Amino acid sequence: MFDRFAQSVTYQKLKLDAPVTVTVKRLDQIHPQISGNKFFKLKYNFLEAKQQGFKKVLTFDGAYSNHIAATAYAAHLFGFASVAMIRGEELKHKALNHTLAMAQQLGMQLHFISRQQYREKTSPVFLEQLQQHYPEHYLIPEGGTNALAIQGCKEILTAEDRQNYDLICCAVGTGGTISGLIEASAEHQHILGFSALKGDFLQHDVQQWISKSNWQINDAYCCGGYAKTTPELLQFMQSFEAEHNLPLEQVYTAKMMMGLMDLIQQNHFSPDTRILVMHTGGLQGRSN
Repeated sequence: MFDRFAQSVTYQKLKLDAPVTVTVKRLDQIHPQISGNKFFKLKYNFLEAKQQGFKKVLTFDGAYSNHIAATAYAAHLFGFASVAMIRGEELKHKALNHTLAMAQQLGMQLHFISRQQYREKTSPVFLEQLQQHYPEHYLIPEGGTNALAIQGCKEILTAEDRQNYDLICCAVGTGGTISGLIEASAEHQHILGFSALKGDFLQHDVQQWISKSNWQINDAYCCGGYAKTTPELLQFMQSFEAEHNLPLEQVYTAKMMMGLMDLIQQNHFSPDTRILVMHTGGLQGRSN
């Protein structure tokens, strides 16, 4: 269902004046619309929806969400109707950003709910109400993160990745991708996540999915929180892309790369550390 649409993924080694090596795994290339980690997070969820006989899917996330864009396209591609609950009731009175406009063009119904209501997204009452209002919809959680998503994300690391690299880096939103990477990692590897959100709550969220302790999440480069930017981030993004011919987006991958480059400059890593960076896609966010 998904795999037949997958394209080849390349590895791009960065030219750095540093005692470590940095290679980027271009997951953004795996599919032009179901991009990066979302391909892996949605794969088994859509297979499960199909197996259970659902013809509609429902999910929720923020207005700049890569997950919303990928889910809308996947639903369109595989013949599912789709609905999304979007955080921020005030957005219903504003023009749609690029991500939401694209999702709507693909047939996704957008419902804007208050931020207070959205905070209840994991509560039994909220989920029961959703099920009552949308009984024919297969529910995919925020960011696509559930056990099936983590099952898919474990497939990101190949046997060669486990053998050839010491440190695996990725951006972190809801914690599903890093959880899959942790569970699939080799004994000698360390997993370092760069959070796009402020706060240490992700530590708890990830802990519930994993059985290993070879990981860390750094939120020092979140630039104030989800979908927030700073002049420093945008300047870094522009100069990095020009130097390495590697596209980034400001919500996830630019923050991760800025954090990694800063730590390398501080000699944070041991010499000769072989670093593999996951480019998790979401490049449609560059237009928002």
